[in-house]
Amino acid sequence: MKLLRYGPFGNERPAVIPTEQRDALDASSITDDFDSEFFSNDGLVRLDNAVREGVLPKISIDGQRIGSPIRRPGKIVCIGLNYRKHADESGMEIPKEPVIFMKAANTVVGPNDDVYIPRGSCKTDWEIELAVLIGRVASYVDDPTAASKYIAGYAISNDVSEREFQLERGGQWDKGKSCATFNPLGPWIVTADEVLFPQQLDMRLDVNEQCEQTGNTSDMIFTINYLVWYVSQFMVLEPGDIINTGTPAGVGLGKQPPRYLVSGDEMYLSIQGLGDQRSRAISTP
Repeated sequence: MKLLRYGPFGNERPAVIPTEQRDALDASSITDDFDSEFFSNDGLVRLDNAVREGVLPKISIDGQRIGSPIRRPGKIVCIGLNYRKHADESGMEIPKEPVIFMKAANTVVGPNDDVYIPRGSCKTDWEIELAVLIGRVASYVDDPTAASKYIAGYAISNDVSEREFQLERGGQWDKGKSCATFNPLGPWIVTADEVLFPQQLDMRLDVNEQCEQTGNTSDMIFTINYLVWYVSQFMVLEPGDIINTGTPAGVGLGKQPPRYLVSGDEMYLSIQGLGDQRSRAISTP
């Protein structure tokens, strides 16, 4: 299934697109929203049963704004330098353990919403990432082989970053990652049962129709299952949490010379089997 939310910002409604179908179905009889409560209370099972029973009415989302596929994550855990080629372009050593930082939950916006370049910014950068949605409480997971049962699904994430704030303003990454609108997500969450080979997904990001990033999740240093296991050793992962699993080579910081977003730039992101998103960078009002 593909889980999505549509409608004006702050008033989105839940919908689902069943496997191998194009029509969206109204999911509001199953849940008010796709949020931590939904995932905590067997929401995916109840939704899947309703789809199989054919009791959800068809709806049209043509011309509708597509919102973030989850109302608001509990937390966003990000993994830095998790692609070999990205570590190389950054001039940094391959990490021996995952590099973890946090991103504010209120950065999440819809996949096609505008991205605000922060006031005073001159180094706002793009980063396509595979987002992993946690579907059940994960605390001290026994080993990486057991991690997949904690994953509800996958989505496209743009881990937008302000490099000066991140790297030159005090040495703490979070403030370069947590500016308003800095995490377009979606267009939907594809449930884990539909993503058979999450470590073999092609990824691409264009800016103004010029390809800037290409990669494949096979280039990850630490696999998805390893990351879920590893993070659970340090914090409790809860339903509705997101792990942004790192970005491939091609970010603006790694260009020679560096190239950053300016107002009016348009970004296009796609990950194999997960759809695509288009967003425009604009100056903060």
